[in-house]
Amino acid sequence: MLSKKEVQKIASLARIEITNEEAEKYSKELSDILGFVEKLNEADTENVEPIAHITGAKNITREDKIIEHSENTKKGIIDNFPEKKDRFDKVKAVF
Repeated sequence: MLSKKEVQKIASLARIEITNEEAEKYSKELSDILGFVEKLNEADTENVEPIAHITGAKNITREDKIIEHSENTKKGIIDNFPEKKDRFDKVKAVF
């Protein structure tokens, strides 16, 4: 079990101020957590392959394509915008 002094040292390293009562409480809680992690170390993982996440999902990307449109389509888009500057659509700033 972690001592109160060890918990205070950990808190100091993490730049967290804790009271003596909190150190006593966290001593038991952190010891329980470390005990659970130690129990996980007992699990047989000899033939288990490492995975990044449990779902097996993969990132799917596609190639960017340039699609040319007619001048009428471009003009229609520009004409539908409420604000314009020259031939560009004007939008609100994000930042």
